[in-house]
Amino acid sequence: MEKQNETIDLTPFTEKVDRLKIAIGSVVVGQEYSVDLILSAILARGHVLLEGVPGVAKTLLAKMIAKLIHADFSRIQFTPDLMPSDVLGTSVFNMKTSEFSFHPGPVFADLVLVDEINRAPAKTQSALFEVMEERQATIDGIRHPMSPIYTILATQNPIEQEGTYKLPEAQLDRFMMKITIPYPSLEEEIEILERHNRNARLAKLEEIEAVISREELLLMFEYVEKVFVENSLLRYIASVIQQTRNSKAVYLGASPRASVALLQSAKAMALLQGREFVTPEDIKRVAPFVLQHRLMLTAEAEMEGHTPLKVVQRLIEKVEVPK
Repeated sequence: MEKQNETIDLTPFTEKVDRLKIAIGSVVVGQEYSVDLILSAILARGHVLLEGVPGVAKTLLAKMIAKLIHADFSRIQFTPDLMPSDVLGTSVFNMKTSEFSFHPGPVFADLVLVDEINRAPAKTQSALFEVMEERQATIDGIRHPMSPIYTILATQNPIEQEGTYKLPEAQLDRFMMKITIPYPSLEEEIEILERHNRNARLAKLEEIEAVISREELLLMFEYVEKVFVENSLLRYIASVIQQTRNSKAVYLGASPRASVALLQSAKAMALLQGREFVTPEDIKRVAPFVLQHRLMLTAEAEMEGHTPLKVVQRLIEKVEVPK
């Protein structure tokens, strides 16, 4: 393996990540794998879509992560009557100055929790297109840049739930990862009941203090950029993406944006594992969650009961792993 030009002292990083995971575990039972995926997406400067039935702590998990990062936080509850101006803000005429002044909406924060994003119609969902891709909002012809750590954590209920709208493909593609929050295991559910039965969780959300500052998060972004990736692994990523475009089960495959997202999230995952270089396992860990929401299956594949997640996992196994 080639050597990096610059080594990274990961000790401060791993200490912070360990503290962050312990704090999350004090409030949220289980979900360790989902937490790793969410953190890797944030470190890779990507937005995250959390999907799951109501009651599996999607919102709690998102709020917990936002609270542990010392950053401006806002929450938007998407509803069928929400308008784009309710998200972005609006210009208000000032009678004293005879000028319009801009009143920013809740989307202007460092970390934005968009709760039940698929409860709002497409017109309101489209208000997030520009801020997710370019981290800026153009309102009345004026550009309003977002902060360097701007991240959206969105939750959604399964599409079969009553009163939900399917997200446009263009918006789905702007999420670095889609992570499905599963039901807790039997042991995890018992622990949840024990905590509530004692009427004392190990910690309460309002008592949690931030673990990572804005400056430290920006430094972590720089760490991710320095993670080493062999050329053979770049070819491996490209081959996985090509498989999604050539599969008979897939109507629409992944785009080059997905390739970049897969690379960046694999680098962040390696960093979370305490390494400054990427392995094939890092890529295989994040690939299903980077790709599943970007694929459109053929009607035949859907009729046979295939899901995008299962198709991606099968396609990954077809690609030869670099040695």
